Amino acid sequence: VNPLRGQNNVQGACDMGALPVTYPAYQQVTNPEVREKFEKAWGVKLSPNNGVTLTAAINKAHHGELKGIFVFGENPMVSDPDLQHVEEALDNLELLIVQDIFLTETAQRADVVFPGVTFAEKEGTFSNTERRVQRVRQAITPRGDARPDWQILCELSNRLGYPMNYNSPEEIFNEIRTVTPSYAGITYQRLEGKGLHWPCPTEEHPGTPVLHKEKFNRGLGLFHAIEFKEPAELPDEEYPLILSTGRSLFHYHTGTMTRRAEALDTHQPDNEIQVNPATASNLNIADGETVRVVTRRGSIELKARVTDILEENVIFTFFHFSEAAANRLTNAAALDPVAGIPEYKVCAARLEKI
Repeated sequence: VNPLRGQNNVQGACDMGALPVTYPAYQQVTNPEVREKFEKAWGVKLSPNNGVTLTAAINKAHHGELKGIFVFGENPMVSDPDLQHVEEALDNLELLIVQDIFLTETAQRADVVFPGVTFAEKEGTFSNTERRVQRVRQAITPRGDARPDWQILCELSNRLGYPMNYNSPEEIFNEIRTVTPSYAGITYQRLEGKGLHWPCPTEEHPGTPVLHKEKFNRGLGLFHAIEFKEPAELPDEEYPLILSTGRSLFHYHTGTMTRRAEALDTHQPDNEIQVNPATASNLNIADGETVRVVTRRGSIELKARVTDILEENVIFTFFHFSEAAANRLTNAAALDPVAGIPEYKVCAARLEKI
């Protein structure tokens, strides 16, 4: 079983330590030996404490416990639950910086915006869900003031007093190899063609297309049952329906790119609320009728699409559309106890005729 990741380089970002509890290659922040290695490599003292998840960071900002946030290629003003809560949190910061390829809804609220470049305007590598590291080659010159992410970060770091005098993505990749054992044997030259799968510990190693054969690193699979836990919000007399949110086939995440692609946006230009025929009949709602979707956080107005793909008393909407944002409705208080992921898929709601 190989679940697909959210984007083409989510695996690579995680590999490089874009997580609150690890350095590159999933080396634990709280491990003193690991921390000492990275302190020597980077010439700085590092915190012995884990970082915080995205949802925790928003809550800390809301409580005044964070002064600034640097948002890098994310759009929490569309993607995060309970957007009123997010707005209040971001407005409570002393400094909000956003680095992205378009002026997203989050970037529009920022104090500083750094214009990044698209995949076609930069050099580097992507690592996909099968751990295959592949070269990315620049095809066109960056437009306007946009610059590759690494150049923006290096110049910012230099101006703030920590020298980052890299000359190319390959130079950065070579540093990655020295501190990331699973990437140690990967070079730009070896990535010509179909790339390499990590772990690849030496330049003689062929890579590892299949990570686990016959057993895992710790032996046979260790399985344990998860105790069922009811959703935080269940239907009641005031909110008798279950609202679930998710993706359209034609859009991706917050629509930063896909809603600007005419060929995709033509197929799904607007948001909708999908309703089971029996539910629609009980509420006297016709297909195509504009209705108000209401939860304890807020309300939005959407056209109803009556469909039998849903169970009775379950309604569904997409989260890509800022002008009719599903996350005005969702619950930020209900989080997975381990991963901190919000309960996007279930909250209590009602439909109102307009």
